[in-house]
Amino acid sequence: MPHQWSDTPNAPVLTLWPHRSLPRRGFAAMILFAFTMGTIPLYGLLGTVFLWGILPFILAMVAALWWGLERSYRDGDIREDLALCDDMLTLTHRPAKGKTQVWECNLYWARADMHVTGGPVPHYVTLTGNGRTVEIGRFLSEDERKQLFSELSEFLNSRR
Repeated sequence: MPHQWSDTPNAPVLTLWPHRSLPRRGFAAMILFAFTMGTIPLYGLLGTVFLWGILPFILAMVAALWWGLERSYRDGDIREDLALCDDMLTLTHRPAKGKTQVWECNLYWARADMHVTGGPVPHYVTLTGNGRTVEIGRFLSEDERKQLFSELSEFLNSRR
């Protein structure tokens, strides 16, 4: 699950991030595989003028794959931190692009809710307090949001 609770008992922090199905080593292997498979048809054209006509298209395909995977990594640079310091609960959302958003609430008034239907995603998890409702973990999968909600509810109930 792409979340982690810190080991600090006095000031616990929950960190959430999107799941990465392709690690960087897999990225390199995919680019190498695409280049290798793209150049196999060119071996029969070695020494001919047709090689230079087809080679730019194969290199463009590898470059487009590289760009698309890098863009996917950049778009997935989302991070959320839920920190408890004294009695203040702070949720910090760092999007891939744009400003960091911060929500604060007294721990006593904070409440976790799960909206099974009616939200932008199934099993939508929100935090309510201080007159505001904010989403948490929207980028997680449905099963991950269910687990997040149970852990978050247990955490809030144990700290009151």
